[in-house]
Amino acid sequence: MKVLIVEDDGISRELLRSALEEMGYDVLAARNGREALATLRDSRCRVVVSDWAMPEMNGLELCRAIRAGEFRGYVYIILLTAKGGTGHVVEGLTAGADDFMSKPFEPEELHLRIRAGERIVSLETRDLAIFALARLAESRDPETGGHLERVRRYSRVLGEALAASAKYAGHIDEAFIRLLYEASPLHDIGKVAIPDHVLLKPGRLDDHEFEIMKTHTAQGARTLESALKEYPEAEFLRMARDIAAYHHERWDGRGYPDRLAGEDIPLAARIFSVADVYDALVVRRVYKGAFTHDVARSIIAKGRASQFDPDVADAFLAHEAAFVEIKERFEDEGLHIAHRAG
Repeated sequence: MKVLIVEDDGISRELLRSALEEMGYDVLAARNGREALATLRDSRCRVVVSDWAMPEMNGLELCRAIRAGEFRGYVYIILLTAKGGTGHVVEGLTAGADDFMSKPFEPEELHLRIRAGERIVSLETRDLAIFALARLAESRDPETGGHLERVRRYSRVLGEALAASAKYAGHIDEAFIRLLYEASPLHDIGKVAIPDHVLLKPGRLDDHEFEIMKTHTAQGARTLESALKEYPEAEFLRMARDIAAYHHERWDGRGYPDRLAGEDIPLAARIFSVADVYDALVVRRVYKGAFTHDVARSIIAKGRASQFDPDVADAFLAHEAAFVEIKERFEDEGLHIAHRAG
């Protein structure tokens, strides 16, 4: 995350720079509002820490100019000020500031306030990217969306189950589970590149068609990697890319596209794989009937430590009632061609 410091006093500017760089941020600096605007137009700074009182263009004028300008995304503004009182807060908020800090600043407080700004920026970036990519997928995929809603909820159940175990306590937290829930609907984004005669075929695919279908993993990874380059701070895109690329890998290394095995497969993809296969088994499609939950359960149990991560399979077996409830609540209406586990 790039942070732009706007401060006319050289000593204060360097103190801010030093503190932020120590926190791990990429820091740019400007001496007044005019320099700051030029920097914002040429860079991808999404967080601005600005002094209130400056020559040429002060902090309030900078806030107004940022809000009136056109930038790639929302710019989160923290004003540093020695001014006190409710009147100054109202004045700053009216101008477009998001937060305030008193001078001289405390590094720990500054870090917490910037982290709050990062969360706001990340949410906006996430919503924009999901909307754009979902519309892209929608243009090719006639599915109702029931599958997407079910698999994201199955994935959350599995994530929460694993998080409760000692083994995953340091790997899966609330943020991971939230990202898993939000990223999983993009797992098949690569199918937008699959020809209609394969994607929409109302029957089983032959060997050649199946090889074409399998390329959706690499196509999806490339699509999401491109989005990630535009929005490098969007962690959910990183997870979505991993899920899209590797949700057809197998624990025993016999999957595709890269024949990864075991823990070389990203954790999010290992979790999503069980969710995706379960849904493919229990839902009826034009080219296949629906298996009962018991049959799907036995298939996943049999695939434990061969197709599936044994920990994830065990989490499924321990929480299968939640899967049944989700499946029944978000049942598709009618038959659909589009989703294939392939």
